[in-house]
Amino acid sequence: MKHEAWRRWSDLLGLEIDAATAERLDAYEGLLLEKALPLGMIGRADREHLHERHVVDSLRAIPLLGPAPMQVVDLGSGAGLPGIPLAIARPDLSFGLTELRRRRVAFIEFAVDSLQLRNVRVFAGRAEGLAGPFDVCLSRAFAEPGRAWAIAKSLLSPTGKLLFWAGRSYDIRSGSPGGARISVSTAPELADAGPVVIMTRQ
Repeated sequence: MKHEAWRRWSDLLGLEIDAATAERLDAYEGLLLEKALPLGMIGRADREHLHERHVVDSLRAIPLLGPAPMQVVDLGSGAGLPGIPLAIARPDLSFGLTELRRRRVAFIEFAVDSLQLRNVRVFAGRAEGLAGPFDVCLSRAFAEPGRAWAIAKSLLSPTGKLLFWAGRSYDIRSGSPGGARISVSTAPELADAGPVVIMTRQ
């Protein structure tokens, strides 16, 4: 995708995406299409929607991350989402990508090496086994809100936050996980996206 096409998303989502970043994001999208999708890491129904549903959707967290220096961990990264797009867009931050399943770990390591992402470390194992503290935890297609918060809370610094990609049916009035203060960030520009829920300690 040409840089001009990325400008549309930059304008809609209020992001800064330069030509070098756009090129890396496109390269990662190519890896998802060529490697991750055939291996079942992404649903085949998303083949024609990889860009918006996965790469752009991941980038919604950029305004929520905050300034460097910062330690960010992606809980159950799967095919590297949302961690890899965010690491591409924010090379000034340090990212840890956790994944338990070997095939997915191998793909993430391949992508990180291919894209030369020096700000990313890959952890093969359960997120619960990590040693914090982290400033931000990311949870996208990882676990339901209560479990995601329980794991994140044990890893976060006292002022840290969990960014949780919720489904379209998410209702903030349904209550919050124990001990969490919540707010939401929506993206009406993305037709299929639910909110990103921000969870912090009360």
